[in-house]
Amino acid sequence: MPGEFAEHRGCLMAWPTTTRREFWADQFDPAKDDYAAVARAIADFEPLTMICEPGATTDVRDRCGSVVEILELPIDDSWIRDSGPIFVVDDRGDLAIVDFRFNSWGEKYAPWDRDAEVTARLAAHYGVPRYAPDFVLEGGSFFVDGEGTVITTEQCLLHPSRNPTLTRDDIEWYLLEFLGAETVIWLEAFEDRDTDGHVDGIAQIVRPGTIVLVTPTDPSNHNFEQTRRNLERLAAARDARGRTPEVLGLEPTTRVRVGDLDVEIPYANFYLPNGGVVFPTGGVPNDDEVLDRLSEIFPDRTVVPVPGGVLEFGGGGPHCITQQIPA
Repeated sequence: MPGEFAEHRGCLMAWPTTTRREFWADQFDPAKDDYAAVARAIADFEPLTMICEPGATTDVRDRCGSVVEILELPIDDSWIRDSGPIFVVDDRGDLAIVDFRFNSWGEKYAPWDRDAEVTARLAAHYGVPRYAPDFVLEGGSFFVDGEGTVITTEQCLLHPSRNPTLTRDDIEWYLLEFLGAETVIWLEAFEDRDTDGHVDGIAQIVRPGTIVLVTPTDPSNHNFEQTRRNLERLAAARDARGRTPEVLGLEPTTRVRVGDLDVEIPYANFYLPNGGVVFPTGGVPNDDEVLDRLSEIFPDRTVVPVPGGVLEFGGGGPHCITQQIPA
């Protein structure tokens, strides 16, 4: 599996569904507007395909415009990073899809049967080989560097709601075998309502040997101690090429009010389209500081802010609602 920072042939998203209307409560229409904002931002950098439930094409077109391709497929939810395909390439550059099992983050949100089938449907649509290991894994729970290294979190992958009969060594075997990797680096996740602690809420591999890590500098921050432990783990780690990862710090979330909830904008939950960085914002002064920091980290990319409050109300950010298709 290539790193997300490598060249893409496109990006997949999935449109908010009527099945989850009650979950979004009074934020259902704002959610669609913000999904559309993310889609339009990404489409400035690479082709984007929006998957939507049958009959939703007009709604997608009205909100996104003509910049996206629309693909109607049966889906339950709109977090394609977790329910959708993992694209891998062989030595010739030919694509294949890995169809890890999806059980709605440990059977939290029913129904999920259509989401569990969407990857098989996409493999048929794209006409590429599909590998389907008997292993539950969500796309937001790991990153790869394309050179043999995987980073993930213990809280999610070792949670009994995913693969309760597998040992830690068994889980590493599946990661290495089906992602084409050699080394797993385990981090501690922050507490999370929906995912049990995905890594894309705290870190990203942004180039080989380099990890962006949420690093609050205020000792009173509720995640301060976990961050210190993650820094210690990374200082002791070696990636598949024998490197100690370079860690680039990013200040943590900022709180905003959405509906009847206080939510934390997950600044580390950005997506890397070709030549860009699409990151979530809350309409607060901290956004500008994060934009400046991301511009330092990615001097050769254009950093684009998108609304993040409603996405986090639903459980994630731009990274959670996207999935790259490697070039």
